[in-house]
Parts: sequence; structure tokens; C-alpha cells
Amino acid sequence: MFERLAELAAEYENVLGQLSDPAVIADQRRLREVSRRHHELERVVVAYRSYQRAAEDLVVAREMYSGAEGEDRELMSEEIAAGEKRLAEVEDEIKLLLLPRDPNDGRNVIVEIRGAEGGEEANLFARDLCEMYQRYAERTGLRFEVLSADPSPMGGFNEITLLVKGPGAWAHLKHEGGPHRVQRVPVTESQGRVHTSSATVTVLPEAEDLEVLIEEKDLRVDVYRSTGPGGQSVNTTDSAVRVTHLPTGMVVSMQDEKSQIQNRAKALQVLRARLLKAEQDRQAVELSQARRSQVGGGGRSEKIRTYNYKENRVTDHRIGLTLYKLDRVLLGELDEIIDALLADERAHQLAGDGAG
Repeated sequence: MFERLAELAAEYENVLGQLSDPAVIADQRRLREVSRRHHELERVVVAYRSYQRAAEDLVVAREMYSGAEGEDRELMSEEIAAGEKRLAEVEDEIKLLLLPRDPNDGRNVIVEIRGAEGGEEANLFARDLCEMYQRYAERTGLRFEVLSADPSPMGGFNEITLLVKGPGAWAHLKHEGGPHRVQRVPVTESQGRVHTSSATVTVLPEAEDLEVLIEEKDLRVDVYRSTGPGGQSVNTTDSAVRVTHLPTGMVVSMQDEKSQIQNRAKALQVLRARLLKAEQDRQAVELSQARRSQVGGGGRSEKIRTYNYKENRVTDHRIGLTLYKLDRVLLGELDEIIDALLADERAHQLAGDGAG
């Protein structure tokens, strides 16, 4: 481990030099790469240097202990115990920092939420999930933007696409992808019976323009008039855009902006994120690290989390966590769930079982 730390410390010094190199500064793509690597290395190197100082202090304390007598010897004994504890704490911190880094850490996130099984009640639940993530973003200092929305007749969403920006966006939302199940008496139900519905959440890392190059020849762009709920026209010009990526068949539609240019730019933003995620998944399969599909079939039996209104309960089935404060969770208080998922991921990494 310490040979590896010495190598990282040397690389860190090299990266610092590159950040002041005029050639790197003039190349925006290279500058982003170097800056990102600097951010990755900094915490590890700071912890390593802290460990070195603590180890040196412990050597001195032990030398002084060997020549001390009486009360001084007792004081040095306490200092040695404190030093050993500090050294162990820093070593544990370093082990966590050396865990394989998620390549998407530091990225913004595109979140797609769709009503799945349950008809209009599923669409209403999709709206509830959207509002939950918006409140979470507000609480944690993340920026939240609606890229596109397809409202349903009763005020829910057939589909809504969000952009969440800021440090930690990916780390804190990456485990939200999958089918979410709700159990409650629906607004659409007159008999007061509890129904089970579901909505799917897909979490995509936002791709930078230079990272996923899309050639014009690979695109088919169709334009049409924007429509609102029920199909009524809300725009008298052909500003809505449907972009089809011919090599993959991926289709992205945008109509929320009044300008065709703006809708096209947003569609390409989402398309780049989907293509990046598809390539990352392909690479993971090649490395025998196949990931379970986030969305699945959207069926009621497939779920990562259940929201039970009658019991005020939310259960994350992946880690067996149950909280009886659904009302608070829906207000954006997701920290306890997200922290538990991140802790479970770290535990699997430390165990070396490749799960999580």
C-alpha cells in the first residue's frame, strides 16, 4: 500500500506542475482532465502526508518513553497510545480513499422518471418522486433543472427528465436508478382500496461535449409542433425536436423550449448521456462486471424501494433498510438512505467481493 502511496504522491507533484504549464492551460480538454486528476489525488496525498507525520511523531514518542521515568514515563505512555490510535485512523481513511474510484464521480446527473405500472396513479407517483429529488437537491445545495416534461391528464408525468448539477450529484444519486414501488390509496380510486403502482428512475452521468462525439450523419432530426396534455397545440411553430441516433436507434424528444435550437441542444445533451452510459455498461460487461438493468420491466414485483403510505414506511430492498418516516423522505430527507447505500457499497469494495 505504501509503495502505491509514494507513487501517487509523485504523480500529484507532476500534476501540480502541469496545472501551471501554458500548453495545458491552453488546451481546455487537457486542462479538465488534469484538474480532475488533481482533485482525485489531493485527498489521498494529504492523508498520506498526515500518516507520515503521525508515524514520525510516534517514533519520537517511543524514543522519549524509553528514557523517561516516573510521571514523564506515564505521560509518554498516554501519548504513544494516542499516536497509535491516530495512526490506525489515518490508515483506515487511506484504505477508503484507495478504493476503486467510480469513473463518474464529479459528474452532473441526468435523471429520467417514468410512470410504469398502475396507469394514471403511476404517473402521479412519478411526479412525487420528481418533487422528492427536487427537495433533496435544494437541501444539499445541488442545482435542479427540468430538461423536458410530458405531463399526464391528472397532473402527473408520463415522463420527466431532470438535470441535477453540483459536486456530489452522481455520488449521491447513482443508487436511485431502478423501479420504485408505491402502495397507497390512489387519488383515482373511489373505493378507498390500497393499490400498488410503480415508476422507474434512470440515472445517467452527464457527458461532456468532447467526451461523446456525435456525427451529424448519424442523426435524423424531425421537427414538429409542441403539444400539451390532451394533445392540444401549445406552439404555432415547429419548435419541438425529435432526434434519432441511427447507429443505436436511440430517440430523444424535446419540446419544452420555444426555440428549435434550444430543444435540439437539450436533446443532444440527453443523447450524449445515454450513449456514455451505454458505452460504460458495455465495458463493464467485457470486464465481467455486468450490472443489473436499472429500469427492469417496471413491474410491481421488480423494485429497489417501496413507499407505503398507510404505514408511513419506506424500505430499500437492496440493503434491507426500513424507515418509518416516509413523510420526511418525500420532503427530500434522503440522507439516511443514501448514506446507507454508499456505506454498503464501500463495505463490498473493502471485502473485495465486487458487489455494490
